[in-house]
Amino acid sequence: MAVKFSVSNLDLYYGDFQALKNINIRMNENEVTAFIGPSGCGKSTLLKSLNRMNDLVEGCKITGTVLLDNVDIYKNMEITELRKNVGMVFQKPNPFPMSIYDNIAYGPRTHGIKRKSQLDEIVETSLKQASIWEEVKDRLKKSALGLSGGQQQRLCIARALAVKPEVILMDEPTSALDPISTMKIEELCFDLKKEYTIIIVTHNMQQATRISDKTAFFLHGEIVEFGETGQIFAMPKDKRTEDYITGRFG
Repeated sequence: MAVKFSVSNLDLYYGDFQALKNINIRMNENEVTAFIGPSGCGKSTLLKSLNRMNDLVEGCKITGTVLLDNVDIYKNMEITELRKNVGMVFQKPNPFPMSIYDNIAYGPRTHGIKRKSQLDEIVETSLKQASIWEEVKDRLKKSALGLSGGQQQRLCIARALAVKPEVILMDEPTSALDPISTMKIEELCFDLKKEYTIIIVTHNMQQATRISDKTAFFLHGEIVEFGETGQIFAMPKDKRTEDYITGRFG
């Protein structure tokens, strides 16, 4: 299995506060990797480092290396290229205040695709991949803000897919959704990993067991344990992992 992302000796500081400590992890392509752990333990911070979202945070300093397909994303990759290859879906659905169609066409247009027939095809394909085409195909010109929360989140996934990324980062993508919408997005992750690499931060351990191939458990800015999801949940090697997944803290 080919390694998609490789993180080595990564330390991250916000001013004087060290948010990540000596992170070493490799994430394989066409797998779902879940980051679990209590709030404030560094999982979202690492996720954002994978597409340089932390660049925007004042006083943020990063040392160590992050390789995407063996290329250092901090030294040898333009941020536009990185963001094209690594899409992001946030905790709260954030559709643009424009039509459903324009939400999806926005990315491809910024990358220079102007032909309507081509955009039509990308919009349809992306919405189908995100399992929402049937629900919206007759209202593409209507505002995306009129969709339900679960539909908006699938629209945001479709928007991320429209620029044909290789990796999709998801930061607690179902935490604001009802159980049925959550199930749809989990099923979607299962389908999407055939073509994409997915890295998901989740506070829901059942979700991690249902959808991920590998799980990393974070605590106080460190990765305590990383391995096959089945092994992490059935036979954790570290007592702290066991205490967390059995609900003794967190």
